[in-house]
Amino acid sequence: MNHDHPLLGELVAAALSARNQAYAPYSKFLVGAALLSEDGRIFTGCNVENASYGLTICAERNAVFSAVAAGCKTFNHIVIATDTPQPTPPCGACRQVLFEFSPGLSIGLATPSGLKSWHPLADLLPGAFGPKSLG
Repeated sequence: MNHDHPLLGELVAAALSARNQAYAPYSKFLVGAALLSEDGRIFTGCNVENASYGLTICAERNAVFSAVAAGCKTFNHIVIATDTPQPTPPCGACRQVLFEFSPGLSIGLATPSGLKSWHPLADLLPGAFGPKSLG
């Protein structure tokens, strides 16, 4: 994992900024994500809750789906920012969606005080099911 990318500071700032846009009136759990594409574009997302809880979308999937809608399907890094004292990794559904597009993705976890840690997606989703699993 190359954590010396010149856009990583911007990526952390974008994730923290996206967190401020989260719509989480039920859980009060604000999450922002900033996804760095292989071509250097940054796509952001925030969690958006719904009174019908199953319709809620996570920040990570929001960012991925925005990128795909813009024609981008390969990524190098994602930073996930939460407003918790300890950084929070992505949920299982988000890990699966991230794996679909970038099995080698590097995941940064941040809080309002900044970047806390990096994790390879493979460590967070061992034995993943992906496109190659289909045969």
